[in-house]
Amino acid sequence: MSRVHDALRRAEGTFGMAAPMAGPPIGVAGVMGPAPETGMHGLLEQVKEVPWDPAAEAHLVDSTRPHDGPMEEFRSLRTRLNHLQGLQPLHTLVVTSASPAEGKSFTAANLAVVQSHLQGQNVLLCDFDFRRPIVHNLFKVDRSPGLTDYLQGKASLSEVIKRVSGTSLYIAPAGSAVINPLELLNLKEVRTLVERLPSLFNWVLLDSPPLLFAADANLLSTYCDGTLLVVRLGQTTIDAVTRALGGMSHNNVIGVVANAAKRGELYSKYTYYHNYYYYSSDDKPNDDGERPMEAAAPPPEAVQQENEEKDQR
Repeated sequence: MSRVHDALRRAEGTFGMAAPMAGPPIGVAGVMGPAPETGMHGLLEQVKEVPWDPAAEAHLVDSTRPHDGPMEEFRSLRTRLNHLQGLQPLHTLVVTSASPAEGKSFTAANLAVVQSHLQGQNVLLCDFDFRRPIVHNLFKVDRSPGLTDYLQGKASLSEVIKRVSGTSLYIAPAGSAVINPLELLNLKEVRTLVERLPSLFNWVLLDSPPLLFAADANLLSTYCDGTLLVVRLGQTTIDAVTRALGGMSHNNVIGVVANAAKRGELYSKYTYYHNYYYYSSDDKPNDDGERPMEAAAPPPEAVQQENEEKDQR
């Protein structure tokens, strides 16, 4: 991963909201643009709710198991992104990868889930991968009506966006299949939509095709405040990352997510802290209804220091 970091450490992001584009809806390659929206006010009250029933193969984080390693990792990612958001305008984020099968949709979905766990924070996950959409499968919702239907004037935004029941997570599936996804994304209404959604959502996450697979993610990155690049350990090459970044028209990559780390590489750092802060499942509550804390083993650094002192004696 050091080579990936070396390739990315000089990637500088240019943040800020682009100026809204004026003009009536237009059609591209015979596609009718969406009907003008009367406004975002009251939109969230009109959307339908869908149950929280993710697919087993989606591997989404489980809020009932808050101390699992994956949950901790995505919380850490959430914390870093929220910190960046406090430093500059950062509400719309493209989640992509250099090549297919590197975990971009998995990352986007789980990041959206953990962001929605924060109180009062509305989060919208948009499936802008019109070529191979998967978000609707992860959450077991209908693919259509979706974003392509909205952009073609076949559905309203309130029909496209779905709220996951009991949460502040919203989903916008890809919609009906189209033969010209890139032409559809070039509609000025796409930029306008991306610019207006932050008035309702603190985070708008766009799942997009891989950078080296299609030009869609490159185009979407010019509409958004930042881009998150997902790499798969043991699969993504430094050449692929370099070519992906070099081909971006607007290099606003704000970070890299390393996916598919081995269990030992990812979770070994939690051994001491998990034992110190959390309880074992066999502990019984005391009279106050609280579980006793386990006695923690000293951290490895302390053991090493003690051994060195013994050797010096």
